[in-house]
Order: sequence, then structure tokens, then C-alpha cells
Amino acid sequence: MSSHSKPWGKSKRIEMNTSFLFPKRRCSGPGLVMWASMIVFVFLAGCGSEKKVTRVDTGVVTDFSGRWNDTDSKLVAETMIKEMVSQPWLENFSRVKGRQPVVIVGTVLNKSNEHINVQTFITDLEREMTNSQKVTFVADRNERDEIREERRDQAIHSREDTQKGPGQEIGADFMMKGAISNILDEADGTKAIYYQVDLDLIDLENNVKSWYGQKKIKKVVEKKRFLF
Repeated sequence: MSSHSKPWGKSKRIEMNTSFLFPKRRCSGPGLVMWASMIVFVFLAGCGSEKKVTRVDTGVVTDFSGRWNDTDSKLVAETMIKEMVSQPWLENFSRVKGRQPVVIVGTVLNKSNEHINVQTFITDLEREMTNSQKVTFVADRNERDEIREERRDQAIHSREDTQKGPGQEIGADFMMKGAISNILDEADGTKAIYYQVDLDLIDLENNVKSWYGQKKIKKVVEKKRFLF
């Protein structure tokens, strides 16, 4: 076998057809537009990203859209309840009655144009009130109905010395009510979202508003511009 022979047999030349990307003939008019569109399509398809899910600590702030989120709910509840229990109404009530006031949370309306899960905000309010140890917080109407049903069941099925009888509930002195509102302003890909949360504490004996709290949040959301 000579030094120029090919031990692997005849090689086969493989050519890739790239004429659709790099046409030999000069394009103009509609042909040029079509060729450019294909290049952009191939480029964008290659830039497609895969979805990735990462679990993070619930205390991490995540603002993707600028809309009301869990961080807003938690911070607003914490700030407003801290302010509520630091106002004179609490000291005045405790001095006259000789005990902590009993508070219940009523309706909190969503007056914004977003879908806001108000119940999570109410839960944050209840948690902050309970943890403050400065007011006594009692179950709301829906929870009371379930508990009363349980007492009725105990009266029939439970041992007598373990039954919890009716008439031992603690009545609330105050009801907290409120609303969440927003204003949206948007232009040229930038938007400003303004939230306002109003809470009232109403004396159930005489309908006097003993405390009025307000918390405002303003967010600016800017869309990133990609340059090619």
C-alpha cells in the first residue's frame, strides 16, 4: 500500500445546504425581507429560555410585576398594627375598663382593579394583633359558627365533665374594618402603582371610630429595553 493510499476506503464529502441562510444570488425587495425574517426567527428561537423553579425563603422580597404581593401584605399589616397599639385609644380603654380591649376583624374590601387575596391580608392583621399581646383577639363570625357547632356536638357525644357549654364566649369591644385601593399611571413602558390601605377601629357599643390608620405604597415599574 502506498503512502498516498486511503486505508479507510473512499471518503465521502458531506456538504450542508446553507443556501437558505446565505443565498448566492442577490436578494432584493420581498425576497430580502423574507430572508431577514428567517434570520430573526432562527435567532429568537435560539434565544428561548427554559423555565426554572427555585425555592427561596418566604422572607425574600420578590417583585416581578409590581402588583400587590405577600411582602406588601406582611409589611402593611405589621406597620399598621404596630401603630394601632401605640395610639392613646388603647391606654384610655385599659384605664377605664381595667383590661385589654377585645378586637375582631370584620370586612376588608378590595377596591383596587387587581385581584388581591384579602383573606391573606386579614390573616396577617390577626397574627400581628395576637403577637402584640396588647389586645385580645377573638374568632370571627365564620370561625365562631364552626366552634359553636362543635360545642353542640360535644353536648350530645362527649363525656359530661369534658363538655364545653354555651354562654362563655368573650364579646368583642371593637371591630376593625378597611379597604385596599390603588391608582395606576402608565406611559412609554413605565408605570407607577399607588396603593392605599385604610383601616378603622370601631367601638361596637357606640359606633365611635376610635382609631383610623392609613398606609401608602408607591411602586415604579420600568420595562427593560433590549438593544441588538
